[in-house]
Amino acid sequence: MPADTREHAAIQAPLSGLNHNGKCHELCIVLFSDDVLFFQRILRADGLYEGNLDGQWGPKTERAAKEFEKLAEEIRPRAGTFDIRSERSLSTLCLKAQNEARLFPCRVVGDGLNVRIISGTRIYAEQNALYKKGRFGNRGPVVTNARGGFSNHNFGIARDIGIFTPSGGYKADGPEYEKAAQKGLSPEIEWGGNWKKLVDKSHYQLRQHFQIAELRARFEEGNPFILPA
Repeated sequence: MPADTREHAAIQAPLSGLNHNGKCHELCIVLFSDDVLFFQRILRADGLYEGNLDGQWGPKTERAAKEFEKLAEEIRPRAGTFDIRSERSLSTLCLKAQNEARLFPCRVVGDGLNVRIISGTRIYAEQNALYKKGRFGNRGPVVTNARGGFSNHNFGIARDIGIFTPSGGYKADGPEYEKAAQKGLSPEIEWGGNWKKLVDKSHYQLRQHFQIAELRARFEEGNPFILPA
């Protein structure tokens, strides 16, 4: 199994914090409570947070989180809601990435593809935990070559999809991934299946003009990096 596929399979995210209406404010607290600074950077990227990047959940962070929830709720009716795991992963993305991610399954559903979003944003600690798998004496295979801050999943712009059988079985590979890309891609999205190195057919991200080092610097400093639609 390729390393990128093992990375997807290794991510078994908890589902607590998501209610049946898909509300994301409580979920955002669950997802980002261990790294408030990271969430402030996500909110800043969406133009919602104007306070200091101080890692403190104060009134400005609370207001920005509620606005994030409100705008995310406005995106949902355009494409509907999905399974619990997909909703959880979607809720971690920047708003523009959420919009694109929600439209994607609707473009491919007519071809009988059962597409789910199986991974969204990861805080640096989560990325580092994945990086340690198969290294430093830890058992199991290596699942990623990216440390925290070196994956596009660390900036709210990237997601991984999974193709599932009618009975719910996960397909790690197969022609369905190319078929999904053919039907689901838009000009706003870059597909990992088109990469010349480290091909990743499950990976989609907002198209970027920045290399990873500049992208990370912009994210951490609170400078814009999401291209306008």
